Amino acid sequence: MIERLDLQRLRDQLQGSPLSSWADGLGEQIAAKLAIGHGDLPRWQAALQRLPVLSPERVELSERFALHGTLSHADSVALEEGLRGLMPWRKGPLQFFDCLVDCEWRSDWKWQRVAAHLDLRGKRVLDVGCGNGYYLWRMLGAGADAVIGIDPNWLFLCQFLAARQYLAELPAWHLPLALEELPGKLEGFDTVFSMGVLYHRRSPIDHLLELKDCLQRGGQLVLETLVVEGDEQQVLVPEDRYAQMRNVWFLPSVPALQRWLRRAGLVDVQCVDVSQTTVAEQRATDWMRFQSLGDFLAPDNPDLTCEGLPAPRRAVLLARKP
Repeated sequence: MIERLDLQRLRDQLQGSPLSSWADGLGEQIAAKLAIGHGDLPRWQAALQRLPVLSPERVELSERFALHGTLSHADSVALEEGLRGLMPWRKGPLQFFDCLVDCEWRSDWKWQRVAAHLDLRGKRVLDVGCGNGYYLWRMLGAGADAVIGIDPNWLFLCQFLAARQYLAELPAWHLPLALEELPGKLEGFDTVFSMGVLYHRRSPIDHLLELKDCLQRGGQLVLETLVVEGDEQQVLVPEDRYAQMRNVWFLPSVPALQRWLRRAGLVDVQCVDVSQTTVAEQRATDWMRFQSLGDFLAPDNPDLTCEGLPAPRRAVLLARKP
């Protein structure tokens, strides 16, 4: 699998940048992780092998993720079979030729809310907790020069590689690493995204400091996370689960989160969007058949979770490293 990551091309891309020494050691680091692997990795790799060799006639990334081209019936069947071997799909939608992967999340809606406030043209971008890499492709569609996603989930990596098989020439990489596995003080990215990660962190301020350390001076942080209503002192700490998720630790108000960002040494902090997540945006589909948001809300009140806590609201904040 490591050859599919095309690390040599990544090293070439980062040559002469503050990230070049980090890129030089990636092969050994990822090989060590692959040696541990995951029990389902052979099955997911087999699904990748079933994908037909195709060349898209047209690619859309700015308005949506879509690959276009004419397929034979045999290729169409093989394509869907391979993609279904990588279920469940969480972030999308992804149009692979005549096969629409209707994912759990309408991630295109979130991207529209975020991208309207950004200028990624010519930028080197890091996406922390990138999932299957959906946003990496949309970042390229917005003009980014190179995009690197990190996420330790092996299924998400395989889903990214399914798309990359048909977009091999584009400067996008997904690395099976967690943020804490990156060297400290990288200071090599123009823009760093953290979307849907902060509330899973036991130490949110440390997470913000780690994100800042990845940025060059003047670089921009894009932070998207769950929030609650309230003033600068308002932070929700669930007793146990939140919307049936076990690993949710801190849900701050927007003013509290802005203070956290300033305490972490970031400036020009602004909130550009707050939206309540609906069952139209996050739901079970034929490509993700497990429970989803509708199962985690109070049956008689969609403004509350099944635990009686405020239903999911998400905010997008921007900040700059001075």
